[in-house]
Amino acid sequence: MTTDTSIKTTKHLIEGTVSHFANPRAGASNVYTDQHQSILNLTNAEVAIRDIKKWPGYKATPLLSLNALSDQAGFSRIWYKDESQRFALKSFKALGGAFAVARQLQAVLREKIGQQVSIDDLLLGMYSEHLADVTVSCATDGNHGRSVAWGAQMFGCQCVIFIHSDVSEGRRLAMEQFGAEVIRIDGNYDESVRTAAEQAKQYNRIIVSDTSYEGYMDIPKDVALGYTVMLAEIIEQLDGEIPTHVVVQGGVGGLAAAVCGYFWQYWQQERPRFVVVEPENANCLQQSARAGRPVTVTGDLETMMAGLCCGEVSLLAWTILASGADDFMTVSEETVPQTMQLLAKGVGEDPAVEAGESAVAGLAAMVIARKTSDFANQLNLNSDSKILVLGTEGATDPELYHQLVTSQINESS
Repeated sequence: MTTDTSIKTTKHLIEGTVSHFANPRAGASNVYTDQHQSILNLTNAEVAIRDIKKWPGYKATPLLSLNALSDQAGFSRIWYKDESQRFALKSFKALGGAFAVARQLQAVLREKIGQQVSIDDLLLGMYSEHLADVTVSCATDGNHGRSVAWGAQMFGCQCVIFIHSDVSEGRRLAMEQFGAEVIRIDGNYDESVRTAAEQAKQYNRIIVSDTSYEGYMDIPKDVALGYTVMLAEIIEQLDGEIPTHVVVQGGVGGLAAAVCGYFWQYWQQERPRFVVVEPENANCLQQSARAGRPVTVTGDLETMMAGLCCGEVSLLAWTILASGADDFMTVSEETVPQTMQLLAKGVGEDPAVEAGESAVAGLAAMVIARKTSDFANQLNLNSDSKILVLGTEGATDPELYHQLVTSQINESS
C-alpha cells in the first residue's frame, strides 16, 4: 500500500522529523531487465573492480558491526560501511569520478594512437605527452569534484571544476590541492552543472559528471561502475549474510541506483528492501516517486548535507530506482549533528566512527523509524531486521565536521 507520512520524534537516540513514501511500483518479484542491464551489470562491474584495485593505496574499507547501537535501536544487526577511509579522499566518490576519468583518457588515446591503453600504462604515465592538452571538467558539491581532480592528477591530464555558492572553502581548497582550477558560480548545484556543460562545449573539455541527462548518458555509467568496488567489498565482508534492509543517501540518485542495481542482480529474489533517504529540502527522488516520473525540486535546496543538495534526478539512475527502490524517506536537518555525534562517541563497545554530514541521513532515518510504530510497520522494521547503512563519507570538510560534532544538541528539538 502507498504511504506518504511525516512524523517528528523526540526523546529517542536521535530526534527529528522523517517522512516516508512507499513506492507502489516496487516489489520483490520485479525483474532486472535488459534496460537495467544496459545501465549497470555485473560483467562490466568486474572490469571496474579489477582496474581500481590496481590504483596506488587501494584497500577495502571496513564494514563495521554496530552491535550496541543495534541493540539500543531495536534491530538484530546494523552494518555500517565506513567510507571515511577510502583512499585519501574520505568518500566513496573517490571510486566513481576517477574511474570515469581513466575511461575517458583511454578513449582519447584510442583515437590519438589507435590502440587500447591499459590502466597500468596510464598509471605509469607512458602516454603523458598525448594527454597534456586534455581537460576534464565537472560541477560538484565537493566529493565528486575531488575524485575527478584526483583522477586527473593521477592519470596526467588537466582539470576544471565548477562549484556553487554553498560549497565550503575547505572543499574548494581540497580540489585545488589536486591541481584543479576551481571556479565558483552564483546559484545552486544544478546551475553549476549547466555552466560546466556550456563551458565544456566552448573550450573543448570532457565533462565527467555523475548526473545523466538527455544527450549525456555514457560517462555517468562509468562513474556508477566505479562505485561497485565498494559493493563487491560489502558482499565479501558480509560472508554469506544478506541484510533485510539496505539504506543509502539520495542526491541525484547515481549511488543509490548503483547500490540498488548491483544488489538486485547479485541477490535476485533474495534482495533486501531498498530505502533511499534525502534531506527535507532536496528530495527530488522522493518527489519523483510520488509523481511517477522525474521531478525537479526548485529553490535554494538549503541543507547542511552538502553532498545531497540536488534538485534534479539523474535520468539513468531513475530508470533503476523507479521500480527498484522500495521506499523514499527524508530526514530533517537537526538529525545530522546528532547522528554524527552519536557515531563519533560510539555507543557502548561500538567503535567510534568519523561520519560526515552527508553520510548519516540513512542511519538517522532507520533509528527514528524503528521507534515510531507506524513507520516500523510500513518499513517492516523489527527486532529481526538486519540493516546495512552506506556511510558514504568522513570528514571531507574537517572544519565543518569539527563544528557539527562538537556543537550542543538543542534539547527542545
